Amino acid sequence: MEVAAALRAEARDCNERRLLVLAGQPETTRARAADALEAAGIDDAETTLVGPEPFLNCERFDADRASELLGQTRTAVVYDAHESLRPNALGQLVGAVEGGGLFVLLAPPLSAWPSRRDDFDETLAVPPFESGDVTGHFRSRVIETLYAHRGVAVVDVERDSVESDGLTDPAPRLASPDPAVPDREDRTFPVEAYTACLTRDQSETLVAMEALSEPGGTVVVEADRGRGKSSTAGLAAGSLAAAGRDVLVTAPQYRRAGEVFARARELLDALDERVEVDDETTPHLLSTDGGRVRYAPPTEAVALPGDPDAVVVDEAAALPVRLLSGFLDAPAVAFTTTIHGYEGAGRGFSVRFKDRLAESDRTVREVRMDEPIRYTAGDPVEVWASRALLLDARPPVEPLIADARPETVSYESLSAERLLSDERLLREAFGLLVLAHYRTEPDDLARLLDGPNVSVRALLHDGHVVSVALLAREGGLDAARRADMYAGGRIRGNMLPDVLTTQLRDEAAGIETGWRVMRIATHHAARDRGLGSLLLERIEAEAAGGSGSAGTGEADAYDYLGVGFGATPELVSFWADNGYRTVHVSTTRNDRSGEHSAIMLRALSEAGEALHDRHTAWFLERVRGMLTDPLADLDPDVVRAVLSAVEGTTRLELTDWEWRLLAGSPHGAGLFDTAPDAFRALALRALTDADGPTPTGDGEPALEPRAERLLVRKVLQAHDWDSVTAQLDVVSRRECMRALGDVTARLIEAYGTDEAQAELERFE
Repeated sequence: MEVAAALRAEARDCNERRLLVLAGQPETTRARAADALEAAGIDDAETTLVGPEPFLNCERFDADRASELLGQTRTAVVYDAHESLRPNALGQLVGAVEGGGLFVLLAPPLSAWPSRRDDFDETLAVPPFESGDVTGHFRSRVIETLYAHRGVAVVDVERDSVESDGLTDPAPRLASPDPAVPDREDRTFPVEAYTACLTRDQSETLVAMEALSEPGGTVVVEADRGRGKSSTAGLAAGSLAAAGRDVLVTAPQYRRAGEVFARARELLDALDERVEVDDETTPHLLSTDGGRVRYAPPTEAVALPGDPDAVVVDEAAALPVRLLSGFLDAPAVAFTTTIHGYEGAGRGFSVRFKDRLAESDRTVREVRMDEPIRYTAGDPVEVWASRALLLDARPPVEPLIADARPETVSYESLSAERLLSDERLLREAFGLLVLAHYRTEPDDLARLLDGPNVSVRALLHDGHVVSVALLAREGGLDAARRADMYAGGRIRGNMLPDVLTTQLRDEAAGIETGWRVMRIATHHAARDRGLGSLLLERIEAEAAGGSGSAGTGEADAYDYLGVGFGATPELVSFWADNGYRTVHVSTTRNDRSGEHSAIMLRALSEAGEALHDRHTAWFLERVRGMLTDPLADLDPDVVRAVLSAVEGTTRLELTDWEWRLLAGSPHGAGLFDTAPDAFRALALRALTDADGPTPTGDGEPALEPRAERLLVRKVLQAHDWDSVTAQLDVVSRRECMRALGDVTARLIEAYGTDEAQAELERFE
């Protein structure tokens, strides 16, 4: 196969990669793929096949295991996409091909590919929609970019026609500068670490990471994929371990930190350190001087187990800001992150987390790595993948939206057809979503373009996206689907009905139809101007008015708007300010964010009101038990926020004896431990009262935050007195007990019966 041989020869000459597309029937493309690899001189041992059929004598994965190639390199990767083109897998696999290698994509005839439905499309067919409702816009985009980009060869194998040879005739390149070993007396890392560097960027980044040797050292490393940031972090970790330091490494998953451990171990071997592996899945690398490199998942690592000397947070952009902020308590810490890629949005990390860094008392060293290691800069396959998957999508630059105000913006529906025809608009909308959320990935691009239940609404300023929301239609399920879901069956896409049905045992929760706000983002340069709230207001007006969105198959009108998210005080307050009300808090933490999820609803119809009201009532009935058991460690400020965002409050049905006991407690005549349920009922009433516990007669304000935290920690979450005293920074246990008595007195004045208030006055 001459085109494959020519592509490989050019790729090797310039240390770039090339993409070979073989389009046609499955059997034909698979046979031609084998011919192409043979013609290109690529051995089976250097090749990985990803797809359903083992037609090559080489390593093979199914597409859903493509992530296993993260951090690894191959001369050739063959992606058989006949049964499924998965955007995430496409991005992961392209990155595994080294310079001089080929990425081979097997596809149906390109002219017919967008209209065919495959296994990935089935995941987009969210009930009640069927696979026939899924469009092929994403594949249309991929095909367009295949023909438009250099370095991509397209072969129609059925007609044996080379539609594009993919040759670029590259100009000669200047040699990159060699890595340098710092020649200075204060260098703390060993020479061997620097000689292991492959680029000047790596050696300069390693110099910056020497700051981890000192308390307070903080380093931020940003790079595109394939620049060696994880390898450099591994060399730094190995250097610290060789000096007897304890290094804690964390990443979204252990396999994502594999490169850090591999490079650390290689360095320790080069230094003749005795290395022991404690565990095959989460290894501790031990040096003879007592240092070690160990792994813990983010939600555990943030507690800094074992008091490490330094922490390395790899792929930091894939973690939420709240979790990242916890690592600032480490003696020294390095954050490495990918700027463009499925691992996480580096620009989101930059905008959101760097504000926290700036507010801290740390001196931060920032490093940017640009020079690729696996291939030459400007590699055409990297350029193609970035465009096709929008890995480099960006919101509009600040000057274009700097003057955006509620009165200057227009509310618009951005249909998939419109986005597909307007590259700038698509890049701005998707770029803003990537910037705002740490988990936006290539699959979301396909979901946005092809999902029949997904739609986009935005505020535009002079034609530029300044605020955007990604909406998912949920509910409207027939009786059979609802019964299956109630019995434990899984249902795609309908997150709110699924939780309300399977966890909260409401089989009717899937009847009503709603819009779930999957993502909402406002440009960071236009925040605090009410634009996000304005966007939600316009979405609500549209959903309640039944205007729908042409061509999406949406209902004429919706019963509710809803949202589910990792609960923080700020986010709960934002949604509450926009009329959304708490109906559920998850009892477990999300493995990636470390946060408990909150579900909030805003009713739009009588049916939506009924759904909201019954779940509100159920939440108020069960939340006391949740707070003393599964939610006993939930942040008290999150508890305060979710309780204040409940529509309505609990009834106080206390006996005369319970009121007398409560009234006696401020003066020592009654004790909290005697009848804690009475205190809990009173505290819950106060914290869910929208107007706050304003005592009668004297017009005092609602409880201050510290008093509310005391009610949460001691009364509702039942922490012991000593821990509450320490957590709230009260001077003594006795003073903490006195503070609870004072708060109880204020609540009796606000809610107590006449007899309870008289009893309170008796002891004054």
